[in-house]
Amino acid sequence: MQKFEVLTGVAAPLPIINIDTDMIIPKQYLKTIKRTGLGKGLFSEMRYHEDGSENADFILNKAAYRKAQILVAGDNFGCGSSREHAPWALADFGIRCVISTSFADIFYNNCFKNGILPIIVSADDLKKLMDDAERGANATLTVDLAAQTIKGPDGGTIAFDMDPFKKHCMLNGLDDIGLTLEKAPAIAAYETRAAVDRPWA
Repeated sequence: MQKFEVLTGVAAPLPIINIDTDMIIPKQYLKTIKRTGLGKGLFSEMRYHEDGSENADFILNKAAYRKAQILVAGDNFGCGSSREHAPWALADFGIRCVISTSFADIFYNNCFKNGILPIIVSADDLKKLMDDAERGANATLTVDLAAQTIKGPDGGTIAFDMDPFKKHCMLNGLDDIGLTLEKAPAIAAYETRAAVDRPWA
């Protein structure tokens, strides 16, 4: 998993509450178990018209936000079904950080396992960040995980809280498999001892 240390990127405003996982990646894209290729389906019901053409009014179709790496979103982001395809689609599109006042628990935890940093801020701070994100090409935020800060285009800084274990995993690029591999020497030593102590097993 890619490490998350400091990210400076364009932030796209998505001031919609209760964005559920079906809005993030509609059910017709769930046939695959691959993590790649889902970016094209991200927010597809809002990004595209029924004939497949782009909806010019949707934020990620606007020139300034086509390569956004940060989403500033409304309350209760990622609610609905527990599909892991939702963070897969965000990551495949290029989103590395989502900022909101709250997240659905399963989606929130899935983000950390897929290299996306979900940040919870206060309603007042979200309003400031939403205002920053609405600046188009100038909507650049810097997220520093080690310092737990978000710096706006004017230099204003917002602090955020983060669970120390989740922070450690993100800074070191550790998903569940990576965490297990960190213990590889201890696991190998145990297996060696077990083979000696229980040769019949």
